[in-house]
Amino acid sequence: MAPAALLALTLLGGCKGCNPDGAASGSGEGKDRASSLRSGVKVPLPDGWSAQVAPDESFQAGPPGRPVLRVDLKRGDGEQMPSADTLADRVRDELKDFELSFDQEESSDRYALVRITLAPRLEDGGVGQEAPGFFGARRVDGDLFLCASLPGASPEEVRLATEACRAISVQGSLP
Repeated sequence: MAPAALLALTLLGGCKGCNPDGAASGSGEGKDRASSLRSGVKVPLPDGWSAQVAPDESFQAGPPGRPVLRVDLKRGDGEQMPSADTLADRVRDELKDFELSFDQEESSDRYALVRITLAPRLEDGGVGQEAPGFFGARRVDGDLFLCASLPGASPEEVRLATEACRAISVQGSLP
C-alpha cells in the first residue's frame, strides 16, 4: 500500500479524539452508516466528478474512474471534531519519514481542514517526489464527517476536495 494511502486510512481510522471506533466495518452498524451517507447527505462536487460508496463503505468521489476524495461518517461523534491544530499534530506524528509543508490550516466551529505537501525522505538523505494532500473534519448537527484526499490527486483536485469537505451538508439541517 502506498504511504499516502496508508496515511489516509491511519488518520481517518485512528485520529485521536476524532474517530474512536475506527473505520466503518461490514457489520450492520456500518451498513446503517453507509445507507445514511447515501440518503440526505450532500457533498457538493465539481463538474465532471462522480461519487460512489466504496467496498469499505466510505464515500469516494473524483474525476471519472479516479477517486481523489474519501469521506467517512461517524454518527453521533460531532462533539469529537478535531481542530486544525489536532489534525496537523496527527499528520506530523504519522508522517515522521516525510518532509512536510503545511499549506493551509483552517478551523471553525463546523469544520477543520489541513492541506499539506509531502515528500518521502530517501535513504541517501534526499527527498522524493512531492505530493499534495488534505485531511479534514466537518460537523453537521451531531455527526462527524472525516475527509481525506487519496493518493494520485493533483494540487487542484486536492483544493476542490477540500472545498467539497468544507461544504458537506445534510438535508434539513442548519449550514
